[in-house]
Amino acid sequence: SAQFTADGWFRTGDVASIDPEGYVQITDRTKDLIKSGGEWISSVDLETTIMGHQKVLEAAVIAVPHPKWQERPLACVVPKPEFTGQLTAQEILDYLTPRVAKWWLPDEVIFIEAVPKTSVGKFDKKVLRERFKSWKPARS
Repeated sequence: SAQFTADGWFRTGDVASIDPEGYVQITDRTKDLIKSGGEWISSVDLETTIMGHQKVLEAAVIAVPHPKWQERPLACVVPKPEFTGQLTAQEILDYLTPRVAKWWLPDEVIFIEAVPKTSVGKFDKKVLRERFKSWKPARS
């Protein structure tokens, strides 16, 4: 079946690693990785880092097309209610700068009311990708 590789591995669509003790750690979904200028950017790692900001409730990161780099990250951020209208994109970028590689910094940070969720409560990035499929970055 197409679900299995020639050497018997099952294709899940997950990005994972196996540590020296044999434990498997799932780190991302292949469809959620961002390919930017030949480098891979983990949307999950970026989301986790952004959600570490004290004013952020939720954050989802998706790839948007870019004329030079193929794809770039777009951060969709939900501020905590008490910071709605006060949190700025620059605050998020300043927070990320010492924590992630320079090429991981989102070209844009946009604020949304809520991250769409699937029926089981996971972030529905398919909805976000559809919503922002024609997104043009303010800076390139």
